[in-house]
Amino acid sequence: MPVAPAALVPLAHADWGALYAASEWIVRVGALFYVPQRRPPAAARAWLLLIFFLPWPGLVLYLLIGRAWMPRRRYRVQKQISELIRGLVPRPEAFEARVGHPVPSELLPALRLADSLSEFPAVGGCRFELLPDYGDAIERVIADVGRARRYVHLLFYIFEDDEVGRSVAAALVAAARRGVAVRLLLDAIGSRTGLAALGPSLRAEGIEVIAAMPLRFWGPNAARFDLRNHRKLVVVDGDVAYFGSQNIVSAHANRGLVNEELLVRSTGTIVRHLHAVLLGDRYLETGTLPPESDDLAPPELNLSVDGLAQVVPSGPGYNEGTSEAVMIALMYGARSRVVLTAPYVIPNAAFLAAMTSAARRGVAVDLIVDAESNKPLVQLAQQSFYAEMLRAGIRIHHHRGSFLHAKHLSIDDGVAVIGSSNFDIRSFALNAEVSVLIVDRSVVAQLRAVQEGYLAKSEHVTMESRRHVPLARRAIENLARLTDTLL
Repeated sequence: MPVAPAALVPLAHADWGALYAASEWIVRVGALFYVPQRRPPAAARAWLLLIFFLPWPGLVLYLLIGRAWMPRRRYRVQKQISELIRGLVPRPEAFEARVGHPVPSELLPALRLADSLSEFPAVGGCRFELLPDYGDAIERVIADVGRARRYVHLLFYIFEDDEVGRSVAAALVAAARRGVAVRLLLDAIGSRTGLAALGPSLRAEGIEVIAAMPLRFWGPNAARFDLRNHRKLVVVDGDVAYFGSQNIVSAHANRGLVNEELLVRSTGTIVRHLHAVLLGDRYLETGTLPPESDDLAPPELNLSVDGLAQVVPSGPGYNEGTSEAVMIALMYGARSRVVLTAPYVIPNAAFLAAMTSAARRGVAVDLIVDAESNKPLVQLAQQSFYAEMLRAGIRIHHHRGSFLHAKHLSIDDGVAVIGSSNFDIRSFALNAEVSVLIVDRSVVAQLRAVQEGYLAKSEHVTMESRRHVPLARRAIENLARLTDTLL
């Protein structure tokens, strides 16, 4: 007896439903094999839990942000860059000859670790000037650009089309008109408005403007859309370099918040190493080196223990967790005091253990973070760690009066790490960052003075104040904490 067409409809629906249910189980089983590979257990559990309950949405999200993947070409080129740098930068065999004498024995393992992880060796004879005043830092950059004779190279996450961006752009145009080679490398997402508004006029003046890591979903340079070049570097004539947390943007860029930063002006051999990082990023985008790369030729190595410093880049393509591993080792070697400053602090288990261990063995550990953040979800996740930190004896300070965007760590009276890296997985493993490890008591004294200024505008977070946080708020904080695990 023939079946009526209407009777076929429920059967078709039943078949599609069974197929969809089967596909969900295929996704779940496949995730069990693939997700845990080369991933911390906590992150693997979070992803597997999400994919188990929401197989297809979880899979799509995982494909978008679940792996710090980059195309093989970029990894291959990054390896070539690292090999080139190691060939250009002399590295004496005797590690202790460079760093042994002026450094407490407790910190030597951390410095030896940095030496083995970074392409760059520690070098002496470096000079650093800390520039915590926002406007003054921009003016110093403009002044050095104005004195440039041969070239000016810049690499920034944000170069905005505002009064600050336009003032720096004007200085670059003036330099180009004097015959100075000006090259600008800007993150394609962070500087998208600056690239669109200022890029054409700068290129018309003969200035090279390159978008770093542009959005591409296929092709030789395709990569995860949220992996960014977060570095901030300026190199002038191979004589002066700037690094730190400050972008080329108005201090009032965050609505209702005024940015407070730390930019560092440096001279000495460290300038060549910072320049190598910048040119390496340019090479990733263009596959070429400009004539100014001749400045990377190794000078006579300065083995002076005065002004000892080391460039520590990090991100996909570098040793995983380079700057994070160095910071952890430094905290384990601290004897008297650790001060951590960053706007975004979401430590993994190893970083948190280093902080709490230092505090429990009597080291004064101060964490300076913002009372008000431009990223509420990140701040919620950050605050979920407060109870554990406070129980260990860590002193948490909520900074008020500005948005403290500076990123640095000081250990005792002689070691500092200053750069673009926050203390979270995005900075340590996903974004391209650069920090400088400095072994110099005078620089640390400068940094201490800056930190004391932060503390003067901060209020303590106490266990008592945390007890008054509503239960619903604490639940939201713990949920927000899971987002970093998913990265």
